[in-house]
Amino acid sequence: MKKYLILLVGITLNAQTINVANKDSEQKVEIKKKWYETINIRGYSQVRFNKLLETNSDLGCEQCDKSWGGNNSFFVRRGRIIFSGNVHDRVYIYIQPDFASSAGTTNMVFQIRDAYFDLALDNDKEYRLRIGQSKVPYGFENMQSSQNRIALDRNDALNSAVSNERDLGVFFYWASKSKRELFKKLVEDGLKGSGDYGILGIGAYNGQTANRTEANNNQHIVARLTYPFEFKNGQIFEAGIQAYKGKYVIQSKTTGVSTKNNAEYVDERIAASFILYPKPLGFQAEYNIGTGPEFNKTNLSIDQSKLTGGYIQASYNVKLKDNQFFPFVKYQYYSGGKKHELDARSYKVNDFELGVEWQPIKNFELTAIYTISKRKYEDAVLLNNFQEGNLLRLQAQFNY
Repeated sequence: MKKYLILLVGITLNAQTINVANKDSEQKVEIKKKWYETINIRGYSQVRFNKLLETNSDLGCEQCDKSWGGNNSFFVRRGRIIFSGNVHDRVYIYIQPDFASSAGTTNMVFQIRDAYFDLALDNDKEYRLRIGQSKVPYGFENMQSSQNRIALDRNDALNSAVSNERDLGVFFYWASKSKRELFKKLVEDGLKGSGDYGILGIGAYNGQTANRTEANNNQHIVARLTYPFEFKNGQIFEAGIQAYKGKYVIQSKTTGVSTKNNAEYVDERIAASFILYPKPLGFQAEYNIGTGPEFNKTNLSIDQSKLTGGYIQASYNVKLKDNQFFPFVKYQYYSGGKKHELDARSYKVNDFELGVEWQPIKNFELTAIYTISKRKYEDAVLLNNFQEGNLLRLQAQFNY
């Protein structure tokens, strides 16, 4: 009898040992998980048509949408695939190429939009360094992905600060763990959030915009402070302030147009942002002032000039069965130069938009916007150029 008891105890202990060994083995397998198995792949594409009810084909917006105006028809505005994930507990990567960029008259050009790496400085990842090409933390709508934004284009006033919103540099971000989760939730719940760019953001970047080499070895400095307030009734309000300064070198000008020494200009701005997230009523407003280069048609020169402008937008979040609707109205104003364009083109913009975004399923959105626009934009080629007109713009977006 004792022999059988000893044998039974031995088998039990052996089984427990095997079980522990299996658990250890499983843990080891998890630890040895390949870095590429942690990478997520997602993306979105946008196809536009801007010709319905168009009253003036000479009216356009180069920085907004190159298919607006002229003889353009159907146009692929964006075709992006995003690779992101934690390759280490402290290292996060984000690579976003665009297959629908434009170079002159050639479309469907492959171009890197984002290529950055976050290094977490603490276990909760509240303190981060972002190194590489990424969005410059200036303006809520600039931070907001075009995948989430209601309006088809960003406003001229703040977007003229950083063409394509991106540049190469190093940025420090801080936000508490709870606020980082809130930033994430605002996007995941379809409330048109900006994403997680911290409560505090400070950085240095080249200043010549994305995919361009530095021109004067004088880095721009930027700082942004934003804070979302979550009230007991579930409503969320966010307020922010941001500013940057540096020196910008004009790289595109007409022969005969005079510039300052080395074509270098002071480039400084400050902006305020106010966002009431659509639960169900939403409100958004931003305004900036500053100084930068601007074309002067009187003496065919690019002068140091003041700039000012912003926008206001109201929206409503409506859900009917499985369909999500975001009707909205938006007005924008801008007076100043656009340093990225030919001769730091001089602008005066008054635009009003009335539209709706419809999401019947998660993977498809259709946006229709009626635009009433008055724009003066002048350079050495277009010395007296005031255009006004109306048009209906359509966009089909596919999320994958």
